[in-house]
Amino acid sequence: MPKMKTKSSAKKRFKVTGTGKIKRKHAFKSHILTKKSKKRKLRLTHDGLVHKSDKSNIMQQLNLK
Repeated sequence: MPKMKTKSSAKKRFKVTGTGKIKRKHAFKSHILTKKSKKRKLRLTHDGLVHKSDKSNIMQQLNLK
């Protein structure tokens, strides 16, 4: 049986922390930034965490248990 491959898109977008949580980037911070407030852009800069209901799907895409 061949090796399981991870989804390349998920590999690039998510990072698993030491405690098992999954970090992700926020959306809406790539272009058209002039109309967004400084406060909003600052909040979007920081990494977020994946919700627990989505965690199992992402772990499956990354071939982790």
